[in-house]
Amino acid sequence: MPSIQLLQRKIHTAQELQAVVKMMKVLAALNIHQYEQAVTSLAEYNHTIEMALHVVLKATHERQGAGRTEQGRQIWGLDTPTLPSTSCGVIIFGSDQGMCGQFNEQISRYAIAELEKLNISPEQLAIFAVGSRIISHLETAGYAIKQTFPMAGSLTEITSMVQEILLQIAEWRDSQQIVRIFLFYNHLHSNTLCEPYKLQLLPLDRRWLQHIESKKWRSRTLPTFTMPSDVLIASLLRQYFFILLYRAFGESLAGENASRLASMQVAEKNIAERLTEFTSQFQQQRQTAITDELLEITSAFELSH
Repeated sequence: MPSIQLLQRKIHTAQELQAVVKMMKVLAALNIHQYEQAVTSLAEYNHTIEMALHVVLKATHERQGAGRTEQGRQIWGLDTPTLPSTSCGVIIFGSDQGMCGQFNEQISRYAIAELEKLNISPEQLAIFAVGSRIISHLETAGYAIKQTFPMAGSLTEITSMVQEILLQIAEWRDSQQIVRIFLFYNHLHSNTLCEPYKLQLLPLDRRWLQHIESKKWRSRTLPTFTMPSDVLIASLLRQYFFILLYRAFGESLAGENASRLASMQVAEKNIAERLTEFTSQFQQQRQTAITDELLEITSAFELSH
């Protein structure tokens, strides 16, 4: 049976851990909210980009029939060049911080399963990991990591990370001829649950482009533009890719914090149970000690008389 002093230390430690866990729960909940808000705010921006794409696609189609110059087709990723040794890039979003439950394991298992479905040989596959804690799960499964990026730690860091990855994507396409790029990340399902998601970044979906072009213009004012269509398309698509990558970062970070919140809730329950156990033992030990002292006093009094 632990001594009273030892139980006191255990109770004090448990109370300190309980306070830390409560603070981490609050921070995780706040982070979930801010990342959700950031992702939601992209909707209007995305709508504006799609409206602009509608204008230039429709105008280009009317002027050129097929609607795609050679440069435009290469920009959009609609033409597939001769495949070199590395032709498919995979960006998998994990975390740099711990205490987020099965977050990294979940997205790793999902990404590996999806890659097996794609039936891509290792020579044609380049994996780019965002977050260091996902690397071991992928390497254990036999996948080599081509390059690693740090996970953004706040909203202000997301923009710079997206810009860095966009530059890297341009380099991958130019120097390594990576013609297909997939994103894998966890996105928020509820306040304490996230689920894995796959998104094809390149090549662009023809059906999506056709859907954008076929939309009706809802204003009486007819839109127009003066700059070359290929230049405008390239600029708009860079913004579109920025939105997709920003959303991937935001949703992944929201999912990470949801997993952390769930882990902290489990930890809080376990600490509460242990604290109840320690407190009960302490009270029992204290009562036993008081009883023993009373018995000693009574025995001493009886012996003295």
